[in-house]
Amino acid sequence: MIEDTKTPKSSHVQSVARALSILDLLACENREMSLTEIAKTMGWPKSTAHGLIATLRDYYYIDQSPVTGYYRLGVRLFEIGNAVARSWNIRALAVPAMEGLNNRLGEMVQLATEDKGEVLYLEKLDSTHIIRIVSEIGMRLPMHCTGLGKALLAYKRPVEIKSILSKHGMNRMTARTITDREQLERELINIRKQGYAVDDREIMESLRCVAAPIFDRDGNVKYAVSVSGLATSMYGERLNMVREELLRATDGISYAMGYRKSR
Repeated sequence: MIEDTKTPKSSHVQSVARALSILDLLACENREMSLTEIAKTMGWPKSTAHGLIATLRDYYYIDQSPVTGYYRLGVRLFEIGNAVARSWNIRALAVPAMEGLNNRLGEMVQLATEDKGEVLYLEKLDSTHIIRIVSEIGMRLPMHCTGLGKALLAYKRPVEIKSILSKHGMNRMTARTITDREQLERELINIRKQGYAVDDREIMESLRCVAAPIFDRDGNVKYAVSVSGLATSMYGERLNMVREELLRATDGISYAMGYRKSR
């Protein structure tokens, strides 16, 4: 959704907000767009849109097709995105442990954080089995019905949990999705006690997932790692083995981040 920049906050610089809105629009549309189309979509005069686009183009945040004259996201954003990714120490620390899990278990392994009350997927290693669970880096999912979401939600303050659930609701994704807030709060207490969360066919009928938090040096939880597989194979002793492997991996990542307290 593109933020309405016609009524910016008092601290906003309108031209900057509008330029960022153009980048958001092109990212959401994921295609080339003409000047007329951009101006019409944003509700601006063409002259306003043209000035902003020309500036973004000059700094390589937007590219203009030499064939159609239409606009698309520029290479500078790719360069900045890579710089941001390199600056995230969590990726450097987590990926080796995730690769170990993926090699030993053969299941899909994912790293995520919470952003704006949703699960944001940062890294993913596909299952080595023939089956493949569809998900993508950068994808967002609800917190109340995913293993990663519940693992992250469990370590937030009650006021934060209430705010997230009030904003995003608790939509039913499958017959097993928890849609009662009190029931979810009880589960979050249990997650904190046992140190891991389980998504038991709550986001997808055929999927079972185990997720565990990553602690930083201050004991805060900003990231979590999950192992996901088909519910028909992730049960009983197999599920117990996955859980133990996952906890060893996340304990190692937490230790590398400076965490020294026992679960």
